[in-house]
Amino acid sequence: MASLPKRIIKETERLVSDPVPGISAEPHEDNLRYFAVTIEGPKESPYEDGIFNLELFLPDDYPMEAPKVRFLTKIYHPNIDRLGRICLDVLKTNWSPALQIRTVLLSIQALLASPNPNDPLANDVAEDWIKNEEMAIRKAREWTRLYAGKKKN
Repeated sequence: MASLPKRIIKETERLVSDPVPGISAEPHEDNLRYFAVTIEGPKESPYEDGIFNLELFLPDDYPMEAPKVRFLTKIYHPNIDRLGRICLDVLKTNWSPALQIRTVLLSIQALLASPNPNDPLANDVAEDWIKNEEMAIRKAREWTRLYAGKKKN
């Protein structure tokens, strides 16, 4: 992988040496553009106590093109669909080469803390959220417990 751009090497080194609290991103040993990511559910959110697995891939055009990120852990969230795709401006229209992997991961963590049913990817979840937010939050907590619960040793 000698052809890996310096930018990716530097970002990867920083992710390892100065990790973001509640987030880990480990490059895959066979492909250093592919990262296994875990994000802890933010405190005082429906996702609290959950550990969510994601995959992040840096396309060949990175940083001119945004990373590809998706949830592998099932989640009940208006901005994340059944396939784990994420509706987030920094992954789409607001991407800038000045942004970094850690910025994207922090933005995803913030999205968990503040679901936005008014800009949904999962329309059914967003409708539930708008009609009965309390029930939707309960369901999000239940899915977190079922699918993202911390493993007991």
